[in-house]
Amino acid sequence: MPKKEVPIDFLTHFLPEGTDQQVLSLLQQHRVHLTITSERKTILGNYRHRTGDLQHRITVNGNLNPYAFLVTLLHELAHLLAYEQFSHRVQAHGEEWKYCYANLLHAFLTEELLPSPLQQALQEVLVSPAASRCAEDGLMRVLRQYDPPKENFHFLEELPAGASFRIKDGRVFRKEALLRKRFKCRDLKTGNYYLFSPVYEVEKLRE
Repeated sequence: MPKKEVPIDFLTHFLPEGTDQQVLSLLQQHRVHLTITSERKTILGNYRHRTGDLQHRITVNGNLNPYAFLVTLLHELAHLLAYEQFSHRVQAHGEEWKYCYANLLHAFLTEELLPSPLQQALQEVLVSPAASRCAEDGLMRVLRQYDPPKENFHFLEELPAGASFRIKDGRVFRKEALLRKRFKCRDLKTGNYYLFSPVYEVEKLRE
């Protein structure tokens, strides 16, 4: 879908049932200029703070399932709240952002509007948002359950050692050893090695 501004009421089509009023209230309260975009290879959403006459601006990929869309939007809203409360003198995902993100998540979890597996995964993230890699990986696994099936696309951890796969930019790799919490993979064109998250989505190639 092309990049477009979305009428505020139309946003309900992208959100899980029952969450729209809370989200709309937050967007209106903070005067957010929200744009829904086509899929981007490297990010799910982003935030730019208000400058001059421009409002706060948030973009979110429109191809996300409703639960991933909500979590991504809350992630970006937390950047807005961190900027409003602590100005720009904060780290992107520092303690101030974690505090704001946790508060946003807590508000939705107390309403019990989300499926139980997602509620549990978000509760684990609440312990220290974006600080625990295991909690974030667990959240990614749960969110993926609500995606429509895609043939030959898998999390890297689901592929056997030695399997070849393609990433979104077209490069082809071979999966090798697990080094601590990431997989070492060889670029089959250049011979260079890279480390990938176990929950990085890849296209498995036929041998």
